[in-house]
Amino acid sequence: MDLRQLAALVAVADHGSFSSAAAALHTVQSNVSTHVARLERELGATLVDRSAGRLTEEGAAVVARARRVSAELEALVADVAAIREEVTGNVRIGTIGTTARWLVPRLLEVMSERHPKVRMFVVEATSTSLEPQLANGVLDIAVVNLPVPAPDLTATPLFDEDLLLVVPPEHPLAARKRVAMKDLDGLELLMAAPNTAYRHEIDVATAAAGITLVPKAELDGVRLMASLTFEGHGPAILPATAIPPWLEQGLWRPVAVDGLPRRRVGVAQRRRGLPGAPARALLDVLHEVVAEGTRTQAGLHPPR
Repeated sequence: MDLRQLAALVAVADHGSFSSAAAALHTVQSNVSTHVARLERELGATLVDRSAGRLTEEGAAVVARARRVSAELEALVADVAAIREEVTGNVRIGTIGTTARWLVPRLLEVMSERHPKVRMFVVEATSTSLEPQLANGVLDIAVVNLPVPAPDLTATPLFDEDLLLVVPPEHPLAARKRVAMKDLDGLELLMAAPNTAYRHEIDVATAAAGITLVPKAELDGVRLMASLTFEGHGPAILPATAIPPWLEQGLWRPVAVDGLPRRRVGVAQRRRGLPGAPARALLDVLHEVVAEGTRTQAGLHPPR
């Protein structure tokens, strides 16, 4: 088994066919086919179902490990460079959309100043999408909603964030700056998808208050929920940083709700393996930028 065989299989997984994988690797299709076939013989298993054009179960397992091997090799090269006091290489960070809006610009600014030879790849997605990418080695770190359920991931709290009810100006609650949880009983809202960390925290709070929220729609993605809210599709409970400045023009009204929990956001990593020098450099900058954000951004607080 060699690295070219693993790279060929990963390319087939990423690009969907042997020909597309060959183009991505700047080689010919026969080379990709040969590398995959040799890997299959060595492992004694079919890794690609040629008739269906997709990985077998065994192939998916090998690709998951191969991604981790590739990440470790990148980290090895970066660590050697860092010993020479030069942090260089790639780092892949995922982040939930509502946090990415204010966090990523500042990360790019500080990283370019301090570590100009580090190249950042940023993926914006939901926590439920980012966590498997992190576990499989596609990402190095991920900023996600807490808690993180995956057993092979670990997370460190970054900040807590106020949750606010956002309603149109004609809504019965729009004239009030603060309401009680009981005032939300029976309210129809755009809501986060069930079994997500964001939804779970709200469900626990409403159950404790003995009230029921009525989902108008359930959405896997707080940023999508915010976009639909501001396009007029319904009120929602949103994080403070998801609310744009133009709300001050009176188009929508943020209302504080006594008893709503704060959203908890943290940075997740794989439980096994040592992050490379670029990832460690980004983690240092991330914690610094977030600490600044809790001092300057309305609705953000240091983690409890």
